[in-house]
Amino acid sequence: MKLYHHPYSSNARKAVMAAKLLDIDVACELVDLASGAQRKPEFLKLNPNGMVPVLVDGDFVLWESNAIITYLADSKPGNTLYPSERKARANVDRWLFWAANHWGPAISILSFENMLKKMHGLGDPDPAQIERGETFFKKFAGVLDAHLTANPWVAGETMTLADISIAAPLMYTEMSKLPVEGFDHVKAWFERVQALDAWKQTALSK
Repeated sequence: MKLYHHPYSSNARKAVMAAKLLDIDVACELVDLASGAQRKPEFLKLNPNGMVPVLVDGDFVLWESNAIITYLADSKPGNTLYPSERKARANVDRWLFWAANHWGPAISILSFENMLKKMHGLGDPDPAQIERGETFFKKFAGVLDAHLTANPWVAGETMTLADISIAAPLMYTEMSKLPVEGFDHVKAWFERVQALDAWKQTALSK
């Protein structure tokens, strides 16, 4: 299998982490986002959205990070990252969908305004968008924080793909100025994720 990725992409990081945690040998192919490689015709044939990650397994091409990590997990039956029992799997799926539809979009607003605008010379942060992003982030961080009062990991007693998916966009907490203060259970949980070898091995070089 080949994984097209970039280390600056939190979504791509999910896929690399999943492969490491599952001990799956995946050939990582760097897509130079800075040069616009994701917009070249040859890459758009793999993913018409022009984004990473993309997984190629023989003649099967798969994009969308959560689809990729579940596909990887299903290639290793019996793993605990993506349980096979119906209710346990539905619980993980619930949080994967939550991350994609609520958590990620809330973070992306603040990442764009506080980090990407400066990085790409797009002007100053928009105060209205900052307020909007912080409102959404605090709403969903509150949901996650309350849930984690009774659970060491998102789906219960064991780390799963849900933890990887939710933690990945927090890699830019400081640069995106995410308002994490006051969400102590989220912060403690994120420290547990950061202690994983797979997280350390996929960290950006200093």
